[in-house]
Amino acid sequence: YYWRHTKETQLSKFNQTEIEAMLGSYTKVLFVRDPFHRLIATFLQGMGSSPSFSSFVQDVLDSGTHNASVAWKPLVSLCLPCLVQYDYVVMFGFHRQELGHLLQRAGLSVGSLLPKFTDTQVLWTYRWLSEQMFSELSAQQKKKLSRFYRWDLSALPFSSSFLSD
Repeated sequence: YYWRHTKETQLSKFNQTEIEAMLGSYTKVLFVRDPFHRLIATFLQGMGSSPSFSSFVQDVLDSGTHNASVAWKPLVSLCLPCLVQYDYVVMFGFHRQELGHLLQRAGLSVGSLLPKFTDTQVLWTYRWLSEQMFSELSAQQKKKLSRFYRWDLSALPFSSSFLSD
């Protein structure tokens, strides 16, 4: 197939037959992160110009899903998990466990290829940060954020998210 040698990387550049052939010939892995954790990371990296987390969240909500930055846009609109049959979904915070399984399934040596992740520390830190940042938000902002990310929360396993009311 000529598409194996093309520089195009977006599926939208190919016709339906080519898309189906490509998706059927690859192992598809989706890396996901709790939407609230994505917001916190974006804010901490200074990608928003807001002075407080609450005002940053308000800017996100005001932007709407169609004008949202890729940094905080709902994952469902970016990677279409309802249309693409992903073989693996790797959750942020469980990289060591899940990547080890993925490498083993691919027949690769887990020990030499897997970097040292500190999943437990990452999960604990984000849990603490989530509690602090969530407490800064108004009840209305919390409700609107849950609605903003409703499709992510229903399509992906974020059951412990602060937004999963």
